[in-house]
Amino acid sequence: LDHLEALRGHLMRSLVALAIGTGIGFTFAGQILDWMAQPIGGIEALQAIEVTESVGAFMKVSLLTGFVLAFPYILLEVFAFINPGLKRRERILLLTSIPVATVLFLCGVAFAYFVMLPAALPFLLNFLGIATVPRPSNYISFTTNMLFWIGIAFTFPLIIFALASVGLVRSGPLLKGWRFAIVGIAVMAAAITPTVDPVNMSLLMAPMIVLYGLGILLAAVAERARQRRVARAEA
Repeated sequence: LDHLEALRGHLMRSLVALAIGTGIGFTFAGQILDWMAQPIGGIEALQAIEVTESVGAFMKVSLLTGFVLAFPYILLEVFAFINPGLKRRERILLLTSIPVATVLFLCGVAFAYFVMLPAALPFLLNFLGIATVPRPSNYISFTTNMLFWIGIAFTFPLIIFALASVGLVRSGPLLKGWRFAIVGIAVMAAAITPTVDPVNMSLLMAPMIVLYGLGILLAAVAERARQRRVARAEA
């Protein structure tokens, strides 16, 4: 019951932070929507065909903005809830992983916005020579999904490092299985990439392969650190 009472407090504070973030999102939703529409020429390039479509896009952007703003605080609430059950090293690893994961995620979002979208949109909007006027709801869903999943993909090195730190993965098997990794990256790139042409797939595969190599290096570092800890503990 004590744990449930604590969980309720963390959830309520997280909901308050989400409400505050959403309120801020309402204030800047128009500017954010215009920023998201810059790769296709700005918000004036969108065309609504339903009465409530523009309002729905505005609300979705406001909620997403609120979630993004409140997310760091929500992570702190999650950490505060699980903190009593963590060891000192686990606590340090988690606290350092959160800002690193945030930076990697933002790098992925920037890559998707400045590289992937400008390369993919001309292909999609003029496929077979048919000019396409995107709708606000469809474009916002398409853009947010692409930014989110590519941002998640950029956090893979940190995930590999965390798994190696607790002994669940090792750098040796990761290095030996590089061929299977490339096949998996190609499948993932095909699923994430909105187009079917190999150029856009290659734009996503190249950094993911580099990130996989970085993950192997981080796994090796985590292995050595773990081996030193085990040796000290045995001594």
